Amino acid sequence: MRLATIRPRTPAGVLPPRDGQLVVVSPDGATGALVPDYSNLLFAIEHWERAEPALRRVEERLRGGTWEATVDLAAETFMAPLPRTWAWLDGSAFLHHVLLVRKARGAEPPDDLYDVPLMYQGVSDNFLGPTDDIPLLDEAHGMDFESEVAVIVDDVPMAVSAADAAGHVKLLVVMNDVSLRELIPRELAAGFGFFQSKPASSFAPFAVTPDEAGDAWRDGRLHLEMCSRLNGREFGRPHAGAMHFSFHDLIAHAARTRALSPGTIVGSGTVSNDDEAAGSSCIAERRMIEKIAGGTPRTPWMRGGDTVEVEMRQGDRSLFGKIAQRVVLQKAPVHAK
Repeated sequence: MRLATIRPRTPAGVLPPRDGQLVVVSPDGATGALVPDYSNLLFAIEHWERAEPALRRVEERLRGGTWEATVDLAAETFMAPLPRTWAWLDGSAFLHHVLLVRKARGAEPPDDLYDVPLMYQGVSDNFLGPTDDIPLLDEAHGMDFESEVAVIVDDVPMAVSAADAAGHVKLLVVMNDVSLRELIPRELAAGFGFFQSKPASSFAPFAVTPDEAGDAWRDGRLHLEMCSRLNGREFGRPHAGAMHFSFHDLIAHAARTRALSPGTIVGSGTVSNDDEAAGSSCIAERRMIEKIAGGTPRTPWMRGGDTVEVEMRQGDRSLFGKIAQRVVLQKAPVHAK
């Protein structure tokens, strides 16, 4: 089953709901079924035990052509599947990426890198949709994209084991975790972690149930290539199955000292492979490879007008739909003295 959130159309002067309108997506991705009992995905995931069978019944009728409340998705605007949620926890499960990026900023990896996942908590109250512009105040901030897989969980108890965490993965998503690389070193050196260097992330249009991915979803990993394109040219297609830590491991790590609320998103970190022929899922990796090879990074950070596309294909279909965004320079507001 694939789910999406569209931006509701409201009369003039009426504000649309920030959580959007949930739809069940047809197999060809062309039609969305409106679900009156579950108007948004956050409400559905908070009541997943009842919502999932109800949504699957809608999907069955949509496939059979007997569900009348439908919309043409080509005429709709997709929001992030979860436009806002309780928590966004990003891991870094591809250790090749960790080692390269740490080397780029002259930082040593932790001694327990291979045993304990890295993770931070990012902004989760205002995600971008798959075609929303990425705002940038200053090109000197060093904007980068990061192509990732993530999972959405239901209620996860504190101290859950990795084995039991498997049962709490309800939806899979693909995302662009936007980073401002030139702001990161100072923030980490101050000892309080990412904040200004991690603005709003964006998501591909479809959230999918694990069974929808078939045998590509196994051992807590999604075994598909992550394709990224920068300004229309392929940037990389590393395989997402190369995670050192599985999503089950990441969930267990996140829940070590706290329960996780339903709707919490747990990210894989930037998809990365040891084989450099696969390319990269972010600019920082490419720059570090260039620096190692020739002493100087050549690939610039993203600038105003640049475009990025992120997609995972399974056979002849785009499993999650495509992220296709443009960087737009914005002026900082002028404050009265």
